[in-house]
Amino acid sequence: MKNLKKHDNVLKLTGFLFVLIFSYACNTTQSEKQTSKKPNVIVILSDDAGYEDFEVYGGKQIPTPNINSIAAEGVKFTDAYVSASVCGPSRAGLLTGRYQQRFGFEHNMSGEPTPGYTRTDMGMDPEELTIGDEMRANGYRTIAIGKWHQGFEEKHFPLNRGFDEFYGFTGGDRSFFPYPKDRNDGKTLMDNNTPVPEKDITYLTDMFTDKATSFIKENKDKPFFMYLSYNAVHVPMNGKKELIDRFASIPDSGRRAYAAMMASLDEGVGRVLATLKENKIDDNTIVIFLNDNGGATGNSSDNGPLRGMKGSKWEGGIRVAFMMKWPGHLPANLVYKNPVSSLDIMTTSIAAANGKQAGTKKLDGVNLLPYVTGKNDSMPHEALFWRRGVASAVRSGKWKLIRVKSDPILLFDLEKDISETTNLAGLHPDIVKDLSLKLDNWEKELPSPHWLSAYGDENQILKHRMNVIGRDMERMYP
Repeated sequence: MKNLKKHDNVLKLTGFLFVLIFSYACNTTQSEKQTSKKPNVIVILSDDAGYEDFEVYGGKQIPTPNINSIAAEGVKFTDAYVSASVCGPSRAGLLTGRYQQRFGFEHNMSGEPTPGYTRTDMGMDPEELTIGDEMRANGYRTIAIGKWHQGFEEKHFPLNRGFDEFYGFTGGDRSFFPYPKDRNDGKTLMDNNTPVPEKDITYLTDMFTDKATSFIKENKDKPFFMYLSYNAVHVPMNGKKELIDRFASIPDSGRRAYAAMMASLDEGVGRVLATLKENKIDDNTIVIFLNDNGGATGNSSDNGPLRGMKGSKWEGGIRVAFMMKWPGHLPANLVYKNPVSSLDIMTTSIAAANGKQAGTKKLDGVNLLPYVTGKNDSMPHEALFWRRGVASAVRSGKWKLIRVKSDPILLFDLEKDISETTNLAGLHPDIVKDLSLKLDNWEKELPSPHWLSAYGDENQILKHRMNVIGRDMERMYP
């Protein structure tokens, strides 16, 4: 009997140890799984918003609490730029991490093709890999939601450009409300390859948010990349009536509609952020928010102190709201003042995933993580460049040079003159020479554009003259 009891005790002890070891092993495996899991990445892009229409960038008229929270929980970039001042090329740069001029995407796709190209070539070159391609190659489920604006041919369609799913429209704009009848063009809302009947459309901003939140829920247990490209607040000015009424104190009807559209955008961002928290993946998700170019001439936006608007090389055309959060990995409420670019998003996303670049072409963006965490205190970029037709520009440090065909060279000290009121070119010939050489060397790397601008050269020349002062004059040159 004593031996039997002793045997039972040994069995109980052995069983206890087995459970203990098994439990430890499971917990360790689960812990390792959590710590080694690739972070989700969500890029939220707004369309044609004014620099100062976000509260965190000085706006006081339109509350944007949810967008503000991204900066409060992460990093706000004060000197952030896109690679173009109009929608299509700006998106092409963001999506490839390369200056879009490198593959001929210099203008919006409304002009004539240049010699050697046809209208079927208008769009992002299929030889370029997108951020969708890169993230998918690194084990991510990918989705593009909203405005695409990267070409209308089958070869340009998002499902053929690195995205597993697409819910949006391929053109540059469309009504936020349903059209009277179904369409078969770039304004058609597509659910992957299936057109969505116009009768099923409610309000586009809400529908894009619905798709984003459902995708998050469906993919919460595996890494995903989301490109959420709202068409708010691009024209047409379609605000929901109840939100327009909320801003009844704004006297201008266009501005009231704009405010309502901004409110819908902010609510959408809030729902996306709430869905991450509800599904307990907030800490393992990088959220990047930015605008695609400066405030437009036709949507009642406000660029605040920045001179110029969409379409120009003034700060009001290319400097944008840009925020990024990754709880536990990036500092909260950090204001980062060195110049950064939308081109950096792809490189940063690959680095955060501890991934490798699938493509072989040189990326123009940099990994921003070491800069915002303080591991690298140098400037992310020696210089940033822009060109659209006859107008080009370069920023290096605090200095910015604008060069437009036959017009005088313009030089500004952005640390002292964010509104670009005083041309210092005559006082600093050495700086003009240095920046001009940088710009020349960059332009030598670029091919000619594959199609032309619908506005021609004259519009670019006129809008960059120093005597174009004030919003009324700026709006004369879209």
